[in-house]
Amino acid sequence: MKSEFGIIGLGVMGKSLARNFSSKGFNLSLFNRHVSGKEENVAKEFIKVHDELRICQSFDDLEKFVSSLETPRKILIMVNAGEAIDSVISDLLDFIQPNDILIDGGNSHYKATNRRKNKLSEAHVQFVGMGVSGGEEGALKGPSLMPGCDQQAYSKIEHYLKEIAAKDYEGNPCCRFIGNEGAGHFVKMVHNGIEYAEMQLIAEIYSILRYINKIDPNNISEILTDWNRSEIQNYLLESTAIILKKKTGDDYVLDSILDQASHKGTGAWTSMAAAELGVPFTMSTAALNARFISSLKETRVKISKEIELKRDAEPLDLNSIKHAYKLARIVNHIQGFMLIESASKSYSWNIDLKNVAKVWTNGCIIASKLMIKLANNLEKDSSLIENTLMFDQVKMNYTDLKRTVSGALQGSFPIPCLSESLNYINAITQADGVGNLIQAQRDFFGAHTYKLKDDPEGPSHHTEWSK
Repeated sequence: MKSEFGIIGLGVMGKSLARNFSSKGFNLSLFNRHVSGKEENVAKEFIKVHDELRICQSFDDLEKFVSSLETPRKILIMVNAGEAIDSVISDLLDFIQPNDILIDGGNSHYKATNRRKNKLSEAHVQFVGMGVSGGEEGALKGPSLMPGCDQQAYSKIEHYLKEIAAKDYEGNPCCRFIGNEGAGHFVKMVHNGIEYAEMQLIAEIYSILRYINKIDPNNISEILTDWNRSEIQNYLLESTAIILKKKTGDDYVLDSILDQASHKGTGAWTSMAAAELGVPFTMSTAALNARFISSLKETRVKISKEIELKRDAEPLDLNSIKHAYKLARIVNHIQGFMLIESASKSYSWNIDLKNVAKVWTNGCIIASKLMIKLANNLEKDSSLIENTLMFDQVKMNYTDLKRTVSGALQGSFPIPCLSESLNYINAITQADGVGNLIQAQRDFFGAHTYKLKDDPEGPSHHTEWSK
């Protein structure tokens, strides 16, 4: 009997997705490479362990794996992004046929997805670049899925993807057609960029509560748990509350962890994409830079001995901190959606922002009540930046954000994301900025010219500044 779906790569995510697919009644063929003494009979042993996989077929021979699938073949590739994907695709081309569908479910760069799609189209093979969010648990119980491909390819895999996806607040699958080419991987990349800033914001709130307000981790956990019962509920807040309570004996596990945050590159990709498109994605970039600075542990230790800043501030009001966090998160999300909107226009992807928001309401790392609110707002208005949600939240919480940022900075505590959210609001609400001076400087040293305030669409002008 031929299998209806194939999965290549049985790492953490591949295994969880396989169990998810199989639990929904799909017949699978599972492939994992054979590496003597290191990776042997991986698929076979995996099937033995989980009862829901009993009807699955196992392979470590790629040709036999491909032959076991009904046509057109539908193959999900779950290997490391980069050269490994290209290697698998190259090997598959010896065995697959026109109209077969390859799905890259890894964190691939959207430009690499575009390149692979173009290459495979020459062989009349359909390619899907699919963002997958939710981690190991999400992959098993219901992830958020962001497929980018031709509509024709999507129609052939839609049923399978929607069956395994999480359900949104309306009971619909957290899986939507995102757009052509690398649209799915671009949207997943922006998801990760938003995630960077969300994590950093919570870290900054933790820093304020612990080191300015002198609250111990267990009580901070209780505060965050209480916040998570309100309109600012989100998955990362919930998971942080759990982290803060964890102890080994009398000691908090958190206090034993080196303060050196790592990253896998997707945050940097997002900042570079924003720069290429000319879109401010300042909060995610601030979070990325915070990770870079955290990696300079030895340097930080040395400098701290030479420059001993007094880190002390008056305790800050808890409600003000909460409101500051709430407003900063809105800025972060709006920047993310503006980046997706810009890419969609530039690459003619026709991404529906409403669908993106709905896909992100469950099953993913940035799932939250705010995302549901954004989805509802996007049902009525395609713009989030020029929207009453943004206007009302700034009017209600701006003073608390400014008070919180000011208090933390007065105490010499680094809060890059909170302060960047304030900078962004200050800039985006300023009708007359200082860009005129920048233009004059550019014209001074490079004769780059400038436009006139009373004729912005008119001719460019140049001044001989030194005469």
